[in-house]
Amino acid sequence: MNVEVVPLPGIGVRKDFELSTGRRVGVVALRDGGVDLIVSKKDDPDSCQASVRLSDDEAAVLANLLGAPQLVSQLREEHRDLPGISTRQLPIGDQSPYDGRTLGETAMRTRTGASVVAVMRAGQVYPSPNPDFNLTEGDLLVAVGTSDGLDAAAKILHNG
Repeated sequence: MNVEVVPLPGIGVRKDFELSTGRRVGVVALRDGGVDLIVSKKDDPDSCQASVRLSDDEAAVLANLLGAPQLVSQLREEHRDLPGISTRQLPIGDQSPYDGRTLGETAMRTRTGASVVAVMRAGQVYPSPNPDFNLTEGDLLVAVGTSDGLDAAAKILHNG
């Protein structure tokens, strides 16, 4: 897919792409640092049907929501010939006792056998995080292990 980048003088930069329906979806990175999520009208790709202003945190969460499933899907495909191995997204929620603590403090691999292979944060992928990697609310941990191990890892991240 081709991403079209269009300077908007005095406003910022529009980056969008065309969907199979003919509509365009993208973002406008505003000069003041803001971000607008935009959707074009179906019959006029240069006219905006919807625009939603996103805070930095909201843009980061949306990027995680869009990026993490692709990473998990790729890992699942790579592990498909390994019976008993699963890949799952594990969120650090606002009530997680590990918000602001390190990955090593979870002792996840020791306690569950599941391994964190990446962390998605604000649209960025942090592959193979070290035990001293600081976790924060909104992070999506991508973990590999048995179904039981992944269930236990999710409980640890939620309950401690």
